[in-house]
Amino acid sequence: MFNKVYSSAVLGVDGTIISVESDVNDGLPMFTMVGYLSSSVKEAGERVRTALKNSGFHMPPKRITINLSPANMRKDGSGFDLAIAISIIMSMGILPVIDMEKTIIIGELSLDGTVKGVKGVLPMVYHAFNNGFTRCIVSVENAEEASLVEGLEVVGVDSLGESIDYIQGIAVSNPYKKESDINKQCKIKKDVDFADIKGQDMLKRGMEIAAAGFHNVLMTGAAGAGKSMLAKRLPTIMPELSFEERVEVTKIYSICGLLEDTTALMKNRPFRSPHHTISNYALVGGGINPKPGEVSLAHNGVLFLDELPEFNKNVLEVMRQPLEDRKITISRVSASYVFPADFMLVAAMNPCPCGNFPDMKKCICTPNQIRRYQGKISGPLLDRIDINMEVKPIKYNELFGENKGENSKSIRNRVEEATLIQKRRYKDEGICFNSQLESGLIKKYIKLEPTVEQYLEETFVKKGLSARGIFRILKLARTIADLDGKEDIQYIHLQEAVFYRNSGRIAGEEGEI
Repeated sequence: MFNKVYSSAVLGVDGTIISVESDVNDGLPMFTMVGYLSSSVKEAGERVRTALKNSGFHMPPKRITINLSPANMRKDGSGFDLAIAISIIMSMGILPVIDMEKTIIIGELSLDGTVKGVKGVLPMVYHAFNNGFTRCIVSVENAEEASLVEGLEVVGVDSLGESIDYIQGIAVSNPYKKESDINKQCKIKKDVDFADIKGQDMLKRGMEIAAAGFHNVLMTGAAGAGKSMLAKRLPTIMPELSFEERVEVTKIYSICGLLEDTTALMKNRPFRSPHHTISNYALVGGGINPKPGEVSLAHNGVLFLDELPEFNKNVLEVMRQPLEDRKITISRVSASYVFPADFMLVAAMNPCPCGNFPDMKKCICTPNQIRRYQGKISGPLLDRIDINMEVKPIKYNELFGENKGENSKSIRNRVEEATLIQKRRYKDEGICFNSQLESGLIKKYIKLEPTVEQYLEETFVKKGLSARGIFRILKLARTIADLDGKEDIQYIHLQEAVFYRNSGRIAGEEGEI
């Protein structure tokens, strides 16, 4: 007898529907599984057979064939176990013929028939719901996470026997429900605030511009000047995630098993700070069955790279494509996986190995050592940085003075006003921030007066800027104008954009040390 139920798998960061077909017929007793399966899926056969036996279901001495469709996509993971077991039971004629067309089944089976949770449930059930499925049967462990998809009936089960009883209608399992948290605001860490930063007004202004337009930042300065402290406070002034952004981020963290709270969508923008010993695969994602890397975990948030020259040069260079395309594509023989990577890069570095250049009284490095140290950062990567800031050591009277800096809440209010302007402007373009403007959209949304355009042309020639560099200055000026509440980019806005684009350019890039 033939039967079919539906399960799901993760492809990249999205779910995909998997048909679980079973056929139980007379013949030489065999248990065969087909459908381009990884070893973890092939092992499901033994788990299912034992779980069925220990749950009180007698396996007949017949030929049992399981097919996971589509056959051209490699299946991986243990989330098909429950669907396979239910499909076999229905094929054996133990269960009455019932409609399972709109039900998705996800769960791993223990040998005693217990249903265990799996990673990536949110993107799977989200995709299923968007494709017309109305009910999902998952482990109790995954029920809260699955319930984030509003409108989908979520049934959490503890065991194979309980899931069978529910399908038969013998046991009534109340669908799991949770209160909507869409309107809940993000929680700002109270232990970090921009008010903690003494002095450094130019740096704080640069960070405000970066947060308002989602621009990349590089801070260059002596050790202990406050670069890391400033970067860690950046999320406190960034705008709240929209509902669509929260779903995207939560899906990525669900796949990686990093959801701290399975009862709610992620509220805070991600802040990732990998160590400089990180590998290529850990940064951009990869593996036999590719998983998201740090650039994807920082999607819609901040990727902070401290001590930038200490990172392997190959590791830094693989960021060039996602910085430009805002996604990462990993190709395998079986499929191509696309992971979102629209992050704000915030990097910090010392100007030399000892960290004291250009103070020649303290610096012990030779010019060649300084040039070699700074040369670890390639020109094409630097060209993708919008804001370059020189971090100067703080003065004693600023450090111990009574004046307290502006707090994060005040800065955040200005940032949110500027981002609201951008969302209204680009509502028909599918983007949210000025940094996401493509060259065609730049011409459409950025208009300059003749005098302002003349200044831009002079800067282009004088600084020897690339086409990418001049476009990034324009996008930066557009953000500054939005913070100022101005519709047109004025001379002062463009001047400030040029300043922040070049104020911290490392030595040797536009001249000799």
